[in-house]
Amino acid sequence: MNTPSLSRPVDRRDFLKFSAFAGGGLVLGYYLKSAGSASAAEVVKPAAGAEFKPNAFIRIAPNGVVTLVSKQPEIGQGVKTSLPMIIAEELEVNWKDVVVVQGDLDAAYGGQSAGGSRSTPNNYNEFHKLGATARTMLVEAAAQTWGVPAGECSAAGSAVHHAATKRTLKFGELVAKASTLPVPAAADVKLKDPKDFKLLGTRIGGVDNPKVVTGQPLFGMDTKLPGMLYAVYEKCPVFGGKVVSANVDAIKALPGVKDAFIIEGTANLGGLMPGVAIVADSTWAAFSARKQLKVTWDEGKAANDSWDAFTAKALELSKQPGASTVHQDGDVTTALAGAAKTVEAAYSYPFISHASIEPQNCTAWFKDGGFELWAPSQNPGGGQSAIVSQFGVPKEKVIVHLTRSGGGFGRRLSNDYILEVAAIAQKVSAPVKLTWSREDDLRHDQYRAGGFHFLKGGIDAAGKIVGWKNHFIAFGSVQAGRGGAAPALRAGTGGNLDAEQFPSKFLPNFLNEISVIECNIPMGPWRAPNNNVFSFVMQCFIDELAHAGGRDPLELRLELLAQKMSGNYDAARMTAVVKLVAAKAGWNPKKFPRGQGQGISFHFSHSGYIAQVAEVTVSKQGELKVDRFVCVCDVGQQIVNLSGAENQVQGSIIDGIGTAMFQELNLERGRMVQGNFNDYPMIRMPDAPGKVEVHFLSSNNPTTGLGEPAIPPVAPALCNAIFAACGKRVRQFPISRTDLRWS
Repeated sequence: MNTPSLSRPVDRRDFLKFSAFAGGGLVLGYYLKSAGSASAAEVVKPAAGAEFKPNAFIRIAPNGVVTLVSKQPEIGQGVKTSLPMIIAEELEVNWKDVVVVQGDLDAAYGGQSAGGSRSTPNNYNEFHKLGATARTMLVEAAAQTWGVPAGECSAAGSAVHHAATKRTLKFGELVAKASTLPVPAAADVKLKDPKDFKLLGTRIGGVDNPKVVTGQPLFGMDTKLPGMLYAVYEKCPVFGGKVVSANVDAIKALPGVKDAFIIEGTANLGGLMPGVAIVADSTWAAFSARKQLKVTWDEGKAANDSWDAFTAKALELSKQPGASTVHQDGDVTTALAGAAKTVEAAYSYPFISHASIEPQNCTAWFKDGGFELWAPSQNPGGGQSAIVSQFGVPKEKVIVHLTRSGGGFGRRLSNDYILEVAAIAQKVSAPVKLTWSREDDLRHDQYRAGGFHFLKGGIDAAGKIVGWKNHFIAFGSVQAGRGGAAPALRAGTGGNLDAEQFPSKFLPNFLNEISVIECNIPMGPWRAPNNNVFSFVMQCFIDELAHAGGRDPLELRLELLAQKMSGNYDAARMTAVVKLVAAKAGWNPKKFPRGQGQGISFHFSHSGYIAQVAEVTVSKQGELKVDRFVCVCDVGQQIVNLSGAENQVQGSIIDGIGTAMFQELNLERGRMVQGNFNDYPMIRMPDAPGKVEVHFLSSNNPTTGLGEPAIPPVAPALCNAIFAACGKRVRQFPISRTDLRWS
């Protein structure tokens, strides 16, 4: 079917596909393609009394209740509240009249993933159009009812008003009339001027907050179905290992256990890994039986891998030319040779886990040759496709219900746990919930990649940077060739250094090169992939060069930003946020006594320009206290929900501090050593900053998301402040590995 685009006028014929009168309600919907373009959706008039489930985002009932569908997965980033706010703003509906419902996976909604901070930019403009179109139709319905020109009427407060006669009709009173009207042409639909926004930019509490704080069921872990069984799944502790044998007969005889069996799997990291499933009548029975499970494993080729061996390999590779060049400008060798002073430094960071508060889980029911799933997934469409590919069932027979996720941070973009429960459900004649333990979650993650950077920089007599070399040692695997090329060793997800990373294209003599260590560790996106570690390295080394040249770190950064040579990086936007954060923080490193210090950093990622200043105290005994963080964000023209936006930035800062200070995973004999929060500590309240200040700088640029761009500058601002306080340079994570004592 050819569907009309909302970017052009829509005629009466299009309208029949765009809206319908159903059960006394007005329904408007459009099909969102993955690319973000909008088209009208086929809407079928339901039988009298039937429940109406159109491909729609707005439903207005005769009693005035406005139901808005939130189609994106809610993982704590607030989109279940913020995206409906956009429609409500243009619709001119009172927020108290709005009910928000979570949409399940449905092709009619278009793309339904949560990642890359794309939920807001992918929907912002089209949601404005949808709300404005509905408002225009309601105004026209009122005008025709009163027999006055529509231009004399206006919508506000869930009603249409005629100022001249002081008449008012509530939205609920207009749905029958509005449903008979044609959709107006695009030229007749006027979007609100941002200066007239009443809802956007205000603080609105999350629509799920009452249920969250009272413990009502929302999350995947809360799923409960009649006759449901409970499962655990034991995988080889060494990545890529396979099951040889297991005492499944003994496990089946244990109290509460319904079944136990081996699943062959595919041994493809991120796919359905081989393992042993235990199905019981309760989670406790399944977890208890697992303690008595005995498995013989074929641990495979990765059984001898270790972090210590990787570190030694990285040092060896650092003494050789990089295997490939990421970006190069000028003659770095000559520039460094002629520099008045050179600085060399080695930076490193470990593999870490996403460690979301809700471990991976999913409920599946295999019946009638298909699957029905209840999944806290960031990528439900990917989970559906993975099941279709793995089990050969038709796509239409894989139904996915979206539950709220207790954190994601990129982990739930992978759907390995969904494949596991689907494989278990195929063998169980009842719905079954798979629950990972915390140990499963830490030891079978899609990890943020570790890495090593060996840097050398040169400055002239005035302290200006004249040359920069970065040899990045990444982790990866042999991957299929691209464009017909032969298979090659390439960096894994989250460890890809690209040519746009600052200060690339800001220095006349610059070299980023890369070498890759082959490993079998599964890697995936971790909040602001790549950027979360590259910012640490680049912004801290800039600080090293500033101090080596006797320069103010702020002054040197502004000088660098003024030297842009090419690329899409908007140096003017970054300069503005850097100057503003310095002003808001009262930048003056010299005002602090020994033991206290200020550090500054900035980073661009996920369309956001962010600068931060940290203030810390380091005692002579090396105890670190984060006193204050100041952050300035330019994420475009409009903040949708000020409460949610502040929450995202504050959360990023606290998350970034905790990750930098404490988190690391150590690999020994091919397996992750840490298994729970006793040996993988998370940030606690005493370690959080005493004060966090968040400022937004509006710019005439498209509105974008905030789930990720505020986290990359956190670690370097913190580490630069530590150096300013005590003279100790942090070059490896976690910070707890660096002795901060001073005298």
